[in-house]
Amino acid sequence: MLIGSGIYTRQIAQDQGLLNQLRLDPARQIIGAQCSGTLLLARLGLIGTLPACTDLTTKPWGAEAGVQVLDAPFVAHGSVASAGGCLASIYLAAWMIARGDSWAAAADALHYVAPVGEKAEWIARAEAVVMPFVPISATT
Repeated sequence: MLIGSGIYTRQIAQDQGLLNQLRLDPARQIIGAQCSGTLLLARLGLIGTLPACTDLTTKPWGAEAGVQVLDAPFVAHGSVASAGGCLASIYLAAWMIARGDSWAAAADALHYVAPVGEKAEWIARAEAVVMPFVPISATT
């Protein structure tokens, strides 16, 4: 499950009726949020006191919601991850693919979308950022 970001995310995070309709279970699902989507992770109780990532615009709202916002593009705790900054979405996607399949599958996907002439560097950077948060079983 991916939770995106947008201009209405802050309002959605305050809509308890809507939040009550979401059935997210980190024991059964891989869950990730991009930028202001981290507010929804917080409101749903999926990150608790764990640090998370978000964009700079959302950072004060995250702190207001009790989120310890990291100065980092990506972090994961078990099967819940957050990414901060639009281009950090590549880390979130790579993490989800690696968790669901393997790092090799994630690297293949990154290779497809990375800029020509920079593919190896993009894959290496994503691997350095993401792999500390991927279980050993998904590294092949």
